[in-house]
Amino acid sequence: MTDVIKVAVLGAAGRMGSQAVDAVRTAEDMELVAALGSKDSIETLADSGAEVVVDLTVPDVTEAHVHYAVEHGMHAVVGTTGWDEDKLDRLTALLQKHPETGVLIAPNFAIGAVLAGKFAATASKYFESVEVIELHHPNKLDAPSGTAKHTAREISQARREAGVGPSPDATQSDPEGARGAVIDDVHVHAVRLRGLVAHEEIVLGDVGQQLTIRHDSFDRISFMPGVLLGVRTVGERPGLTHGLDGYLNLD
Repeated sequence: MTDVIKVAVLGAAGRMGSQAVDAVRTAEDMELVAALGSKDSIETLADSGAEVVVDLTVPDVTEAHVHYAVEHGMHAVVGTTGWDEDKLDRLTALLQKHPETGVLIAPNFAIGAVLAGKFAATASKYFESVEVIELHHPNKLDAPSGTAKHTAREISQARREAGVGPSPDATQSDPEGARGAVIDDVHVHAVRLRGLVAHEEIVLGDVGQQLTIRHDSFDRISFMPGVLLGVRTVGERPGLTHGLDGYLNLD
């Protein structure tokens, strides 16, 4: 990529997308070459000169957008949720045909949230019990959040590698689903309340003690440093990276 990165933002009229448009416009090393809303044709990207596409749209269309970008030689930074294992597998197969292209799919662009997940995964090896609570605004389309699922999987992997079993739970009857979702043996609870933006709490317990790790995003501007980090780095990281932590050298 050139010294000035040419960027296209998809979902530019949304809450996250409009913030990303402003962030790219004010970044000295970036040029906004396209800002597409839901009614704009993805085909216009081919003529925009974009080197990096930032997708902040909705789950129904994000896969098609990212495939279009990869097939046209553009890197992609993706904050849209809904990327299940099948979609990730299809994208991985496509990227094998375009080995110089990079894609970042980030469940959360808030650097503090990424760190909280990493801290929780490390701490979970030393506690008998761990559960995740995610809290978001009521307009969020999916539950649990992509961030919570990513955190749960990181915790589960860390505990397996350390030889720590699942959290103890004697529940035998839960017809209303009060114990929440179970993701890789970790219980995850979703809260939707007006006034919230994006929040995650990891609660860890052992005999006589409790540790709570919490991250709060009070404004979507908190995600923009992570978005810009993704735009600046994705061209140097061919293939698929799942999670912003892959760009933070935390290991």
